[in-house]
Amino acid sequence: MSSVTTDNFYSELPSFSDFSNVADLGNYRPVPDGWYVLAADIVSSGEAVANGRYKDVNMTGASVIAAVLNSVGRERVPFVFGGDGAMLLVPADDLQKGSDALAGVVDLARQVMELELRAAAIPVADIRQRGGDIRVRKYLLSPGNHLAMIVGDGLEIADNILKDPEAVTPYAISPDNVALPPLDGLSCRWEPLPARNGHIVSLIVKPAGQRPLSELMDRVGEEIGFNPLIDEARTRLADKTRLKFRFPPKGLRLEVNLASAGNLARGWVKTWVECVFFVWSYTTGMRVGPFDPKKYFRELSLNTDHRKIGDSLQLVLDLTPTQLSALQTCLATAYEDGDVIFGLHVSNEALMTCFVQDIGNSQHIHFVDGSNGGLSMAAAEFKNRQASSSMV
Repeated sequence: MSSVTTDNFYSELPSFSDFSNVADLGNYRPVPDGWYVLAADIVSSGEAVANGRYKDVNMTGASVIAAVLNSVGRERVPFVFGGDGAMLLVPADDLQKGSDALAGVVDLARQVMELELRAAAIPVADIRQRGGDIRVRKYLLSPGNHLAMIVGDGLEIADNILKDPEAVTPYAISPDNVALPPLDGLSCRWEPLPARNGHIVSLIVKPAGQRPLSELMDRVGEEIGFNPLIDEARTRLADKTRLKFRFPPKGLRLEVNLASAGNLARGWVKTWVECVFFVWSYTTGMRVGPFDPKKYFRELSLNTDHRKIGDSLQLVLDLTPTQLSALQTCLATAYEDGDVIFGLHVSNEALMTCFVQDIGNSQHIHFVDGSNGGLSMAAAEFKNRQASSSMV
């Protein structure tokens, strides 16, 4: 494999557009050994959530992705958003730029958000030496917008390293003498997305036995009335009828404090002007500069990460009480049978954090998570079940 091909592994990777094929493991491609995992998560995120700060946690996790993609390039970097952190993959040539951007977010989180963000750069080769692997597919959301699907237990190993004070020492990223991270395009202006059916469920599912993920989700589909891998319409959350824009947005101060920490006055002016023009375009349906509201809302409903694989299947669903009960019973039975490990968290709304790099060229992605803990709380429950299973 040539150096150029290695560095451009992700940008040159063919994409797929039928999410029902996401569990086809034969189509995942191994990330080159010379690549690195940039791993970050918030220390004591559960405590921050308990104190009502999950939007702060969510925004900080999304900042990791925005900073690295703005520094390295959106086409080159696979990533997975985890609610209270993120995992990204970068080639060796981009390691310094990516690490510097991540270090800047660590410093900004501490100074502005009063949150401690752990961060590390872990070689993919080291993860393979520990028995894991990192294989990737590229899922097409809409033209020019992709999500990485990642399998192989490598991200789980990276997470374990990150949270082990001794193991992470050789890989830790220091926030000393760093510049402000580039967070252009990061925003949190939409109101929470309400549950229409009763419950927003943040769900993490991973096969533990011989039954493949597709078979497990077929069983889930039989119980709740639809298969989240197949029925795109039933899983979509960010449709225009659910989106509400409050003026001024409640999250505006948080956005300005993070994205414009180096020049708050300029940041406030910029965001206020953007909000005014957005409200006018949103109300009238007329185009303002590069912003075409009809096109944007059509793309926004597609460009969300409510379905993804980052070693495990991660979903954010809107379910009725009956569907939720059926889901819990189905997964509990599969867990007792040794077929699955799972974790879930239930709330009454979802949060959406946006990263808009180039609205004129339709380059924007939107991170969706359940409120009050979402995927980070589901992950904690998942790990508890995983630990219990390993002791049996």
